[in-house]
Amino acid sequence: MSAATAASQSPFWRRFVAELTLRRVAWAVGMALVAALLLSPIFKPSMWVVFGRTLFVAVVVLMAYTAAGLWQRGPLPRWGLQVLAVVLAAPLATLFMYAVSVGGDLSIMFGYERVSGMLLIGGCAIALGLVTGLGSMVREREAQASAQALQFALERETLERQAADAKLAVLQSQIEPHFLFNTLANVQTLVESGSPRAATVLHNLIAYLRAAMPQLHEGAPTLQREVTLVRAYLELMQMRMPDRLRHTLAIDPELQTMRLPPLTLLTLVENAVRHGIDPSEHGGEIEVGAARDAAAGVRLWVRDSGRGLDETQAPGIGLANLRERLKAAYRDRATLTLSAVQPHGVLAEIMIAE
Repeated sequence: MSAATAASQSPFWRRFVAELTLRRVAWAVGMALVAALLLSPIFKPSMWVVFGRTLFVAVVVLMAYTAAGLWQRGPLPRWGLQVLAVVLAAPLATLFMYAVSVGGDLSIMFGYERVSGMLLIGGCAIALGLVTGLGSMVREREAQASAQALQFALERETLERQAADAKLAVLQSQIEPHFLFNTLANVQTLVESGSPRAATVLHNLIAYLRAAMPQLHEGAPTLQREVTLVRAYLELMQMRMPDRLRHTLAIDPELQTMRLPPLTLLTLVENAVRHGIDPSEHGGEIEVGAARDAAAGVRLWVRDSGRGLDETQAPGIGLANLRERLKAAYRDRATLTLSAVQPHGVLAEIMIAE
């Protein structure tokens, strides 16, 4: 049961007392004092007597207004009941207060001066009560509108996050077979060429996939685990072309716990091997790095000294997929760029703003 439901089911008198906050009582006292200051110059009794009368009427009007706000029956809306309560309570409280002051003597009570006083005090009570009630209603409507707007914003953010998670899951499911088939194609090349290293490479591939596949389904693995996958992949590729592939890792230890979309660095490394090192006659070196940039945030990069950029080649599915995953995870805070390295090679950089 929610707090609001529990409060609505509590006894009426408990809710009534809870609504009579110190702020409301102070407001009623203040209105009574203002009315007394305005009316005392035209009344014969002292200002404190007038204040006592206006205070009594103000307290009765406040109690009627509060009770009407808690009454949830009848055809009238809440604000209608509160207006009706103020209109009825103000003159009745004035009549009662004057009746008590004259000891119930109607002949004295309905004299010209007392009737004038009752009309003035009752009229002021109605006017101030309605103005106060209207202000309270406007503030309540504004608070409800703000709460509703906040609720809509939270629901929209939740839906956007769910949509991003769903999109990320779809993109991740696309990258898994892409990576796996590329790796198996490398093993197939060794087998078809009759290389004696094929069995060793296949053994390492099986061990690698056994360790890697559970991590592919993690929502956001750490940079440290991503680097572990990259190192295993590069060692696997180095066994296939030991004379043409070299690699180095330059990872800031402070960034090891950073969360990343799955296969972020591995996609760039695989792209460097497939399109940079493998087609090059002399192979090359791959450098994988991560560092914090004081101006731009976190910088991740994969640099290779392979064949270089081919302007005529269409972008591969791996990089397009990675861009989508970065957008789903970071929106506009992450960018992926490719640039040429002199004398030859490619630098792939990911900048993540913090």
